[in-house]
Order: sequence, then C-alpha cells, then structure tokens
Amino acid sequence: MSLQFEIVPVTPFQQNCSILWCDKTLEGVVVDPGGDIERITARIASLGIRVVKIVLTHGHLDHVGGTAPLSSQLEVPVWGPHKDDAFWLDSLQQQCQMFGFPPVTSFQPDRWLDEGDCIRFGEQSLAVYHTPGHTPGHVVLHSEEARLAAVGDVLFNGSIGRTDFPRGDHGTLIASIKTKLWPLGNDTRFIPGHGPMSTFGQERASNPHVADAMPLW
Repeated sequence: MSLQFEIVPVTPFQQNCSILWCDKTLEGVVVDPGGDIERITARIASLGIRVVKIVLTHGHLDHVGGTAPLSSQLEVPVWGPHKDDAFWLDSLQQQCQMFGFPPVTSFQPDRWLDEGDCIRFGEQSLAVYHTPGHTPGHVVLHSEEARLAAVGDVLFNGSIGRTDFPRGDHGTLIASIKTKLWPLGNDTRFIPGHGPMSTFGQERASNPHVADAMPLW
C-alpha cells in the first residue's frame, strides 16, 4: 500500500494540477484543478482512479479555475482552501479579466480547511498545514508516510511564491516555509504549483530566498 501521484500541467501558466491516489483502493483526490479539465479527466480515466474529493491549496485562478465543472462532472465535494482566501474565490471573474482568462464558473467550497485537518482517501491521508504569505488562506498538504507534500505556490524549486498580490506578505511567507515546511524533513519531496519537483533539503541548501543549510565547501 502506498501513495501514488501524477502531475498534470494545466492552463497557459502551466500550473501543476496533481492527482494523488491510494494504490490499494484506487481512491484519490485532485489537487488544484486550474483548468483544462478534459486533460485531467482523461488521466483519471486512464489511471482507473475513483476521485472522492477536489482539494484546493489557495484561491488563485490558475489553481481553481476548473473546480466547478470538474466537481460537477465527477460529483465530488470541494475542500479548501482556508477561509481567509474566500475573497479570492469571490473575485474569480475579476481574476479572469486581470489575467486574460475566459470566464469561469464561480463556486464556494463544501468545506474550508484548517491547520490540523486530515484529508482521507482509501487508506491514505494528507495532513493540512495553514501556510499564509502568498495568499492569507494558503494550505499545504503532507503525507508523512510517503514523505511527500503538495505546496501550491508557497515554495518552488529555486524560488518562493510571489507576495505582491492583495494580502500577500513576504515575512509571513518566509515564516510559513521555515516553521511549517522545514520541520517536515529534508527528505520530503514536494510538488510545487509550477515547475519541477524538489526536496525541502535541496531548497534549504540552495534556494537563495530561504537557504539555511548551505554546504560546507
């Protein structure tokens, strides 16, 4: 029994929508379906997975734009992000205009997520961490067993999330990374919202924004 995952890049922003599933039961979740839902559903079908939830890390359009139609098509609930991102979900139409995206269907999640919540599917579970800074209601999902995290736009391979959007804050983001992510372990792999995967240990050694474990040479 183990946690499996596949990354499906979507939207012109190449946002990393991810499908995570239990390989024993084939139950799974879709994290951050930003758009291109035909591509997402095609992969779900080819993998033979039964999706039981859609989970959102934060409220930015490129992470949530396909949520309403995908939820309707799969007949599954939407969990997340934290309620402090409600204003982002309320402004989806303005976000479409801002970023030049076609209009998307507005929605409200079936459940807001809080620090300490647990997302279960099959025999797997993801712990929820509230990680504000990029947005105030951003959350990160972590599997202790798989040593895997889905971190949205908090942290990237070699970079960190932007903080120049409304209610973003650089100091808060750095604190989220150092107090919430680093304790999860250097060997933890993470799926970022954009770009290639990395590990927390690699970022602690080489990421110019948050490195605190530089090599000794």
